[in-house]
Amino acid sequence: MKETYIKEFSQIQPNNPVLIEGLPGLGLVGKIALRYLIKQLKAKKIAYLYSPHFPYFVLVNKKGNVRLLRGSFYYYQNPNGNDIILFTGDSQSQTIEGQYEIADRMLDFSEKYGVKAIATIGGYRIEPQEKPRVYIAANDQTILNRAIDGGATLSTAGSPIVGTAGLILGLAKFKKIEALCLLGETRGYLPDPLAAKSVLEVLKSTFNFELDLKNLDDEIAKAETMVTKLQQIEVKRALEAEENRKQEDKKTTYIS
Repeated sequence: MKETYIKEFSQIQPNNPVLIEGLPGLGLVGKIALRYLIKQLKAKKIAYLYSPHFPYFVLVNKKGNVRLLRGSFYYYQNPNGNDIILFTGDSQSQTIEGQYEIADRMLDFSEKYGVKAIATIGGYRIEPQEKPRVYIAANDQTILNRAIDGGATLSTAGSPIVGTAGLILGLAKFKKIEALCLLGETRGYLPDPLAAKSVLEVLKSTFNFELDLKNLDDEIAKAETMVTKLQQIEVKRALEAEENRKQEDKKTTYIS
């Protein structure tokens, strides 16, 4: 394999579709959001994306069979509005060239099926105080305003959006496709379903589709329990380190 390619195995005829992308990144916000969308919408898998720019290993399943890392496209026929094409995968590209190549192939796929709007999802590293905010940036003012009306916060000027989530916004403009990036506030070091939920709330309002988010609550509770345990461990380590320092100070002797 010398270049990125898409293997289609199911033909679709979507109605004015939007494409939503979420790959592994900070807090796995995009990956969690897409996994939830695929499951709740019962979206149908329609294509794989393979690339030599993914990490150089294979995944082994329970039966001992292996497969290459890949991205996957899914399709949801929306009875109440725009059809939805979903894209997620095992990894992001490990090279700069690959980031551009994969984003370009995704845009070719979008153009082929008449996609007029794209939303990319990622994480924004910060310590959320309460409900995570969702920061947004876009290549078109109209779609930006719709997301703001849906509860999003305008991204800080000069902030870079790294990886596929950002590149698609820049490259989509050359193909006259509206594109929006939604970044959920996250600590970044653990899977963050709460940040994913905040993003999905803005997303469904922006593109006007139905989505029940209650089933994320169990994942959120488990994640918060894990964060609490880690914080307790850090406090314990800090106290032990302070106690050890005091003991060492007592042993210290001075020669005059």
